[in-house]
Amino acid sequence: MIDITLLGSGGGMPMPNRHLSSMLISYQGRKILIDCGEGTQVAMRKLHTGFKSIDIICITHFHGDHIFGLPGLLSTMANSDRTEPITIIGPVGLKDMMEGLLVVIPYLPYDIHLIENPQGTLKLNDMYISTMKLQHSMPCLGYGFYVPRLPKFDLKRAIENKIPRKIWSKLQKGEAVSYEGKDYSPDLVLGEKRRGIKISYITDTRPIDEIVEFISESDLFVCEGTYGADEDLEKAIKNKHMTFKEAAELAYKGRVKELLLTHFSSSMDEPELCRINAENVFKNTIIGYDGYMKTLSYR
Repeated sequence: MIDITLLGSGGGMPMPNRHLSSMLISYQGRKILIDCGEGTQVAMRKLHTGFKSIDIICITHFHGDHIFGLPGLLSTMANSDRTEPITIIGPVGLKDMMEGLLVVIPYLPYDIHLIENPQGTLKLNDMYISTMKLQHSMPCLGYGFYVPRLPKFDLKRAIENKIPRKIWSKLQKGEAVSYEGKDYSPDLVLGEKRRGIKISYITDTRPIDEIVEFISESDLFVCEGTYGADEDLEKAIKNKHMTFKEAAELAYKGRVKELLLTHFSSSMDEPELCRINAENVFKNTIIGYDGYMKTLSYR
């Protein structure tokens, strides 16, 4: 299972009832943080999510509403006796950005590994992380997270292949085993393939065609909804953002299971009032809010 916590659902500037962009993914006792706007630490305290087990921080881009909480979080982690390394992923310019932020926190008791402008798919902690370039006013990345699921254990196949019972569990976990002088591979006991869990995270961009394939068949599609009203389309185009309707159109075309809208403009006090603009296109739409939580399980 994977737990999702929306720490901050705002875009642009912080509001009294809304922290800036940030989301936490928890899996197998470890955590991935996506963006770190102002208020991220406060949200973590309120929601009791913890922060010491964050292994990976994915930065979409370097506008302040997505990164100004980062120096404080890294400092707090240092003061909490964190010694394990942290991996930070981001678009072109990540190294320069981190050099600037680290001026105010030059002494950290842990190493920071930077992955700038990643190519292909990364495998970190049993999770596959992919990225795509978005269309914003500066380099910006969308993120995809996929947790695979092992095929079913095929009892009939294991018996037919005369596999010793003592090694069934290891083979079922995908491990190759040497037992009593003979090598056994997982395919000798595994049956049909099963679908894993896919999460897509897209923010600060216009709705380009490439997004549809990237988010295809996602269990959860987290997407910016900077502007709720269709009448704000001109603003969305000018500022390279999306309306609720445009995000919903991507969800519909990508055949995702659920759409979670976030990154609301500070001019939109009540995003719920614009829900219909998304639901008219994609019924299974969730209007995000600070503290929204969801658990994703294998289908």
